[in-house]
Amino acid sequence: MPIKIPDGLPARDILINEDVAIINESTAIKQDIRPMRILLLNLMPDKITTETQIARVLGATPLQIELTLLRTDSYMGRNTSEEHLLGFYTTHDKIANQFFDGMIVTGAPVEQMPFEDVEYWNELKHILNWAQQNVYSSFYICWGAQAALYHFHAHQKFETPAKQFGVFPHHRLDLNHPLTKGFDDIAHIPVSRHTRVDDDAVLINLQLKTLLISNETGVALVVDDNRRHVYMFNHLEYDRETLGNEYQRDVAKGLNIDAPQYYFPDNDPTKIPVMNWRAHRNLLFQN
Repeated sequence: MPIKIPDGLPARDILINEDVAIINESTAIKQDIRPMRILLLNLMPDKITTETQIARVLGATPLQIELTLLRTDSYMGRNTSEEHLLGFYTTHDKIANQFFDGMIVTGAPVEQMPFEDVEYWNELKHILNWAQQNVYSSFYICWGAQAALYHFHAHQKFETPAKQFGVFPHHRLDLNHPLTKGFDDIAHIPVSRHTRVDDDAVLINLQLKTLLISNETGVALVVDDNRRHVYMFNHLEYDRETLGNEYQRDVAKGLNIDAPQYYFPDNDPTKIPVMNWRAHRNLLFQN
């Protein structure tokens, strides 16, 4: 089924070229279908890349999706043009009286800062609390997952000795949960972070259920069924080139960083990586 995104959004042409079904406003209004309303709180600096990745996977689901793009009001950022932000994004005060079927909160490049030091932390907490009454289910990604887990369960994050970086095998722990229905026993998932949560604390928390875990990078997919919260600490939404682009960016900065593990064939950065997470990516978002 098609996804409805704003006319003129850069993601539109990209998705059309990939044969992802797109629907415009006039056509959607004529259809006797109530779309699933999804709110995307995009905290990433490069908002265009992230909104395209999320729109791509939502467009692969069997439901008609209406995507609303949300940004923070207390911090605007400088990596995406003001024209793009003002033209395609809204702020919380403008949608505070609306209701959504789902909310997605992305990661953000602030993971090595204490939560309380993040410029928009109070605004984010306000949005997370608002969503308890105005959003049916919430899906948190990477730092967004760490932030929500800290806010709702007081689980702190910890810095790792080195960046966890690569495409790591993850084991499926629950064979019956609807979110991982259809998953293989092993799912390969891109990981890119300097911090992690305390696995033991998460695993013994009776309000939480761990669905996917890696022997090398820890818990990956955790759910709070009572609140209808989904915490994904890694990046199934990533494109084939995303980890490689991050690696080349850091190398260009002169950072001492290893190539992402299990990503480049023969660990050779000149070779095109094999994308071995696409099926699980689409399956998770469909579920």
